[in-house]
Amino acid sequence: MNILLIGAGGREHALAWKLSNSPRLSKLYASPGSDAISELAQCVPLDGLEALAAFAERQRIDLTVVGPEAPLVEGIADVFAARGLKLFGPSRAAARLEGSKVFAKAFMERHGIPTAAHEAFDSVEAAREYAASLTGPCVVKADGLAAGKGVILCRNDAEAQAALSTVMVERAFGSAGDRVVIEALLVGEEASYFAISDGKDFLAFPSVQDHKPVQDLDRGPNTGGMGAYCPAPVVTPALERRVREEIVVPTLAGMAAEGHPYQGVLYVGLMIEEGVPRVLEYNCRFGDPECQPLMMMLASDVVDVLEAAVQGRISAVRPHWRKGAAACIVMAAGGYPGSYAKGLPIAGLQELRESERCRVFHAGTARENGRWVSSGGRVLGVTAWGEELQGALDGGYRAVEEISWQGAIYRKDIGLKGLKRQRGDRPATNVGIVLGSASDLEVARKATEVLEKLGLGYELAVASAHRTPQRTRRFVKACEEAGAEVFIAIAGMAAALPGVVAAETVKPVIGVPVKSSALEGLDALLSVVQMPPGVPVATVAVGGGANAALLAAQMLSLKYPDVAAAVKEHRLEQALKVEDAHREAGLSKLI
Repeated sequence: MNILLIGAGGREHALAWKLSNSPRLSKLYASPGSDAISELAQCVPLDGLEALAAFAERQRIDLTVVGPEAPLVEGIADVFAARGLKLFGPSRAAARLEGSKVFAKAFMERHGIPTAAHEAFDSVEAAREYAASLTGPCVVKADGLAAGKGVILCRNDAEAQAALSTVMVERAFGSAGDRVVIEALLVGEEASYFAISDGKDFLAFPSVQDHKPVQDLDRGPNTGGMGAYCPAPVVTPALERRVREEIVVPTLAGMAAEGHPYQGVLYVGLMIEEGVPRVLEYNCRFGDPECQPLMMMLASDVVDVLEAAVQGRISAVRPHWRKGAAACIVMAAGGYPGSYAKGLPIAGLQELRESERCRVFHAGTARENGRWVSSGGRVLGVTAWGEELQGALDGGYRAVEEISWQGAIYRKDIGLKGLKRQRGDRPATNVGIVLGSASDLEVARKATEVLEKLGLGYELAVASAHRTPQRTRRFVKACEEAGAEVFIAIAGMAAALPGVVAAETVKPVIGVPVKSSALEGLDALLSVVQMPPGVPVATVAVGGGANAALLAAQMLSLKYPDVAAAVKEHRLEQALKVEDAHREAGLSKLI
């Protein structure tokens, strides 16, 4: 087959890589393509939909695959159909699901598809008045295409008014901001669902979770996407059934009933709250960077899937998927999604050894004098596969550390939400906490707050080392039977309790000395650190309940991926607090 790929970014590089591996491929063309894509396809600079169709006709292209949304919204599928050419992607009328937020919201209303409460406006005055009437957070969305950046989350009316000024007055997104949708802010966890449709039937690709904000822990302005992984554990089998029955099936049926059968990728952006899915948005193409891990996961020929959708026989195709997981970490230019420098030399890329486990897809690079330089905001999508999600992330981040250029940025928390859901067989009780006296409850509270934040279960009891040694023994045994694998012992003065607990278990014990005498806890500290040989107790600072809990969590993280993810998230939160304090104090801008 002769295949034409439309596009130039990281998504298209991933598609080009997968298409080039097809045993059915005779010749692959790309327009406009990129320097990276040129290693897999013949790049042809063509301007306009008619020029693309004429080229496809002249070169006897058997299948055209469209990467970005703009040509689809402009009607490339209709132009090709008029010439009898096969193209994977929806018609102009069907692509309005992405091309117009106003149309999409009205469509969802007509067909009972769950989404956020919303109103549409073409008058900035009316939009301002409506925003001012809201009592909670909202989202302002430009109606048209805005490269993934036309969605502004607003915590209050002041932010909503500023967003409306940006979109409708300052025209930050051009004509895309002629109209806006203002909708209630949905809360929960996001996921992306991809249905490949032939107009009647569809097959689903694995669920994916994207990371839109530019900074760790979903902070900062929205971007085109800073990383993605699949499959997304938040999309359970039960939830997927609801997505299919309540969203995908009525969407495809509604489009067909309105005279616009949908052929191509239906990308449904979901917000999931307590097992209930609602639609954030529709897209009419593969996501970027979601496409990158999807192509890494696909074990069979992508051409078979795309061709079947075009030919109306998607129900006959059964793609094969690799077991495990795949993750993409986006490396972006400093300053993105705002202004950023271009033409910066990229180190380490030439030396990186790619394999079936790790590949680098180029989103914004160029070749200059034999070396790679940056040419866009999102520069690279480092994509790795692993037998489990942690392995995929480890492989991706190892590769990221080998690549650098001046000012390069990337998120360090890709996949943490997925890892936090991998509880596996972790018991409900993880830590046993024993106090020498009820007066130590305030120190214990510092520990339990941290454990609860990290999602760890605990049991708490008062038991004296000297007065009730049998009680201490019973508590330790009961905790072990409940699944506890770490103990925290909080005591003052002679502080024998940590040693007694350690004598009753082979599990790790952390001693927390407390102030209970005129010596301000120094007596307890010295007692805890001087355990006899063979009875080890880890020791934290006087009153260090929070650190004891963190140390317990780090011990548990060696066994449980979800605990490791929670600890990493906590570390990132602490780092962000330092950065915030530095910025708010107006200190050096060199770091």
